[in-house]
Amino acid sequence: MRIDRRLTIIGVMLVVLSMTMATQYVTTTIGYTYAIVHPSNADIRFVGFDNSTDQIRVLRTGSGTNTSGQLNLTVSFGNVSELQNLTYTAAFGIVNEERFTVNITHIYVNTDDGNDYMEVWLHSNPNVMATVEQAANRAHVWGSGGPMGFSNSTTVWQLASGNGNPNDLNGTSSETEWDERAYVRYTNDTSAWAVNGTSDYVWVQISLVIPDGATIGRHTGTIVFYFEADTETINDEDA
Repeated sequence: MRIDRRLTIIGVMLVVLSMTMATQYVTTTIGYTYAIVHPSNADIRFVGFDNSTDQIRVLRTGSGTNTSGQLNLTVSFGNVSELQNLTYTAAFGIVNEERFTVNITHIYVNTDDGNDYMEVWLHSNPNVMATVEQAANRAHVWGSGGPMGFSNSTTVWQLASGNGNPNDLNGTSSETEWDERAYVRYTNDTSAWAVNGTSDYVWVQISLVIPDGATIGRHTGTIVFYFEADTETINDEDA
C-alpha cells in the first residue's frame, strides 16, 4: 500500500508539471471604425476665407460636394511677378473639431522646383497683417526657404477642443457654410479673432515675396502641417 500511494503522488505531480508547460492559443475579434470625409468635414479641418485674384477662395478643391468629388485641397494664389509681394492675411483657417486640445508644432513647405518664395504665419485677426499684431497673437512659422526655429518638440499654436460640428467654428459663434465655387467650407465672419489656447481655430497668412530674377512659370508644391495632441484621459476614480 505504501508503494502504491507513493506512485500515485508522483503521477499527480507529473500531471501538474505538464499543465504548467502547456501553450495556450486564443483567437478573438475586435471591430474598428473610421470614415473618409471631405477635408472640410474632418476632425482637423481647413476652411476658406480670402478670395484669390479670380474671385474664388484661395483654398479650394477641384469639384464635387461636401460628401464626394475631388478631395485634394489646394491654395491658389494667382499670377505674380518679380519684385512683387502678395499677401493673403487669411488664406485659410485651421479648425479643431476634436474633443481635446491639439497643438500645431511646426510646418514645412516642399517645393517641386526648388524655388521657395513663401512666408507663412499663424495669427489671430484675419483682417490685418500678422506683422502688426501683438507678439502673443502671431507666429512666423516659415520664411522663404526654411522653418523659423520650430520643430516637433515645440508648440507654435494651441487649438482648443472643438465641438465636432463642421458647420461652425469657435463653438457656434461663426458658421462655416459650403462654397459652391471653391467646393470647401468657408466663413465671412470678420470678427472671428483666434485666441491662442482658447479658440478652436487659427488663421493662416501666406505671403509670396518674389525676388528680382525669379524663375518665370508655374510654381507648385505642398505645405505640411504638423499636429500633436495628448489623447489620454483620466478616470474620475484615478483623479
